[in-house]
Formats: sequence, structure tokens, C-alpha cells
Amino acid sequence: MPQWKQYSGIWTVTQQAQALAAETWTGITQYELYSWGDGDNGRLGLNDTINRSSPVQVGGVDWALVSAGSYNNAATKTDGTLWTWGRGSTGQLGNNNTIDASSPIQAGALTTWSQVSAGSDFAGAVKTDGTLWMWGRPNNGQLGLNNTIDVSSPVQVGALTTWSQVSAGGQHTAAIKTDGTLWAWGEAGEGRLGNNSIVDKSSPIQVGALTDWSQVSASSGSHTAAIKTDGTLWAWGFNTSGQLGQNNTVVTSSPVQVGALTTWAQVSARGNWTAAIKTDGTMWAWGDNGFGRLGINADQATDFSSPVQVGALTTWSQVSAGGIDGLAIKTDGTLWAWGYNHNGQSGVNDTIARSSPIQVGSLTTWSQVSAGSAFFSLAINQSTT
Repeated sequence: MPQWKQYSGIWTVTQQAQALAAETWTGITQYELYSWGDGDNGRLGLNDTINRSSPVQVGGVDWALVSAGSYNNAATKTDGTLWTWGRGSTGQLGNNNTIDASSPIQAGALTTWSQVSAGSDFAGAVKTDGTLWMWGRPNNGQLGLNNTIDVSSPVQVGALTTWSQVSAGGQHTAAIKTDGTLWAWGEAGEGRLGNNSIVDKSSPIQVGALTDWSQVSASSGSHTAAIKTDGTLWAWGFNTSGQLGQNNTVVTSSPVQVGALTTWAQVSARGNWTAAIKTDGTMWAWGDNGFGRLGINADQATDFSSPVQVGALTTWSQVSAGGIDGLAIKTDGTLWAWGYNHNGQSGVNDTIARSSPIQVGSLTTWSQVSAGSAFFSLAINQSTT
């Protein structure tokens, strides 16, 4: 089986995809996909609709990247193929029908997919040639196809070959091009598109004129967060719970810097909260703290409108904000979870909510994690045989 080295430090999903594509295949490491939590609509990919409170392997040993949406999921394999499963009622699985799938099904036959993002009833992906493709429900224009017609198989967004990353949110999408420009489309309510407007857009519109954006995360709620190449963090959109990190609850329709630091490495926006990791390996969270989703062991009735450090550790490498729970990986390859756990999405074999991170099992080979918007979790583990 193909192998790529265990990278130390902080990696975004896009960087992982680029590293994976560039790696020399020599070894026997297997890339196993695991899921746990709410199994409704087959979203766990385990060929049933049963809840699981601890990680269970989802077929195959060659997974590259995975993205958990609300009820639908998407993933790529190391051979560049695209796979989807879960709810399919609006064509969000991209396999040319509207049928739920309780186990992964290949979307088309191409082997050129490099990055994928599952949103709420829609998804987007980038190919190795830099083209951008979308499918699913576009009721607010979030597919970027200049209409609001459901699409049950991937359709190219324009003709450009310069897309590098896409992030599908609740009702809007954000993406970055290879020239460092930032683009958004879909529902514009609360200013979530960042273009200083609340008018929906059914095709990509540039967010400002800057060319130094490096990573973006469109929330399943109504806000967006992004990091620039200089390490600064920016946010915009809905802010009722302080999820923009501005020390207030003021809605903003264009990017506003979060503090003055230049050490932000990765950000994940979901629901009404945001989590991020700095280059020093510390993890931070802010916004709605219901069910302890911020992981800061604070009063769950109190929201936080500016970043608060999660513990004191400096060994965090990746974080994924879920609907009301969080997942993260440390540099030692261990997996951690916190927040709402009624459906077992913390993966610790119970349904108890926790306000600070707890380790999921004892494995030290987790490489990528994605928390869903609707009470489930997905992760990839590197298993050496």
C-alpha cells in the first residue's frame, strides 16, 4: 500500500492533500477511515443507520482526505477517486441520483480529485488541474453555477483552472485561488460572504482585492473565518455568540482581523463558534460555549467573544469544529474530543458531554479529522502493517 510520511507541525486539509499528492509511494502504511456518532441517513458509512459511541472502521485502507458535512460526507482516496455517502435527497452525494447511501459510493470514475468539502446538503471539490466542481442543493446559489437548480453530479464552476481550496458551509461557499485571492458565493445574510453586502450571489464574487489568503473555513452557520499568508486571522458574518472573535457581538459584512497576532496556522468555523491553532501548537476557541463545545472548561451558559486558550498544551496540530462539539489531533498522533456527546460523537464509548478535551482511545497514528455539523465524526488513521 502507498505510504507518505507522518508530517509534524500544523497542516490544513489542503496542505495535507498537496503533501499526499507529492509523496513518493514506498511502504505499507494503510490509511483507514473511521466514523462514530449519529448513524441516521447512513452518514457513518457503515452500511446501517445505527449510532456508534466509539470509532468503527469504514471499509478500505487507502483513504486520503475526508470531509464531514451535515448529513452527507465526501472523501478522496490515494488514487484520486472521489467517494460520498449519507443523505442524498438533493443530489449532494454527486452520484447522479437522490438516494441515501449508507456506505461510500464512488462519484464518477475520475482519478483526479485533490481536495473536497462537504456542506449542508451540497459539496464542492477541486481537481488536480485546478478546476472547481460543485453538486447538491443550491437554493441560495451556493453551488456557484449561476442558478438555484439541484445538481446530482459534479458540475464545473466556470472554466478557470486556478482554484486551490474550497470550503462548503451551511448555505454559502468560500474558496481560494492559486493567486491567493478569496472568493465566496451563496447566501449573503449577516454578511457571511464578506463582500460588504447581504445580497445572495449564485456565482463566485471576489472578497476584497487582496492576494494573500492561505486558508478559509465557511461555517455551517452564518460566518466565515480565514488566515492570510502573514499568519493573521480574519472573520466576518453573524456574530450573536461572539464567533467572530472581535470581543463584541456586532455583525460584519467584510473581513475584520481577529486581534493583532501573526501566528495563526489553522482555523475551523462551524455553527456559532470557531476554533484555531497557532504556530506554537496552542489551541484556541471562541463563540457559543453551549455543551462545553469550546473545550475551555468554563460555564457552558457563558459565550466568549474573543479567543480563549484550550488548556495550556503546545502540542496541537489540527482542529475541527463540529456543530456543538470539537475534535483535534496532537503532534503525537493522538485524537481528542469534547462538547456535546448525546449521539456518541466524542468516540469515548459513552454519551456524556465534556467541557474539556478527552482522549479517544489510545492510538497515536491519527492523521486527519473532520467533525460533522449533525452529531457525528470522521477521521483517518495511519495503520502500519
